[in-house]
Amino acid sequence: MNEQLRAFRGAFQVGERVQLTGPKGRLNTITLSAGAVFGTHRGNIRHDDIIGKPDGTVITNEVGVEYLVLRPLLTDYVLSMPRGAAIVYPKDAANIITMGDIFPGARVVEAGVGSGALSMYLLRAIGSTGQLTSFERRSEFAEIAKANVTAAFGAEPSNWSVFIGSLEEELGKEVEPESIDRIVLDMLAPWQCLEAVIFALAPGGVLTCYVATVTQLSRVAEAIRDTCSFTEPQSFETLFRSWHLQGLAVRPEHRMSGHTGFLLTARKLAPGNKLPNFIRRAKPEFEDEDISVWNPEHVGERTVSEKKLRKSLRSAQKSAETAKSLTQDEQ
Repeated sequence: MNEQLRAFRGAFQVGERVQLTGPKGRLNTITLSAGAVFGTHRGNIRHDDIIGKPDGTVITNEVGVEYLVLRPLLTDYVLSMPRGAAIVYPKDAANIITMGDIFPGARVVEAGVGSGALSMYLLRAIGSTGQLTSFERRSEFAEIAKANVTAAFGAEPSNWSVFIGSLEEELGKEVEPESIDRIVLDMLAPWQCLEAVIFALAPGGVLTCYVATVTQLSRVAEAIRDTCSFTEPQSFETLFRSWHLQGLAVRPEHRMSGHTGFLLTARKLAPGNKLPNFIRRAKPEFEDEDISVWNPEHVGERTVSEKKLRKSLRSAQKSAETAKSLTQDEQ
């Protein structure tokens, strides 16, 4: 079985994670265990009533309350999994896959790994014939990410390599020149990695940068232009709004997923080529003081407590062990 493309099908099995939707749409995710009971204030749910049933089954608890049982989608898992660093949200991951043109069989590099959310979407997109090489500066984040990916896929994918260290220092040691199809940078200062990106990215390859602030976006765009090695950078953000659908009461939901980050894409030119001057652009004047606010120490990086990291790692590793055990049983 190809562990990377593992897709749970058929009847629910012991060791699987399932999502229960109860009254008022309340969600609970449980791991199935023979003879176990999940207690709620509306009555107990027997795991044995779920095991062996097909996906999309409706069951009742001990007092007759109905629950819908489904296997969680990858999006469901990503939003509920243990976290070390902040995750790339599904709306942004979707655009990284599409606008970054991540395709089956692609050789992809990402930095950093964070909690592994984007890694999962990239692994699904490249399929079993692709290769994902990830770089993460913090070993504890990398461990949480690997455990989360293992829990989601049932095993750590064989076509995924995770290296500890900064991409600008390590990329040239791990890949051949111009051997990478796509590079995704989810990091504080992506402009520091452009020399390494130019070395590794194949001509025509796509660079995608994911940054949180306007100042980061401005600096990485100017840095890309200054290399004279890429097409004109393109940038956008995605705002996601759900709609309320109840009879004729059809309206936008009051809450929405607003700004999470900016995406910027550019394609590498062939060596020795210069981008034609399609658009006449007057470069604005700026001083050293303006540049200083773009430096990493001014942009800031959210810290995560050691206690939270240990808790997230334990939770992720427990899920990973359960998933690996289920995979071994299937084999």
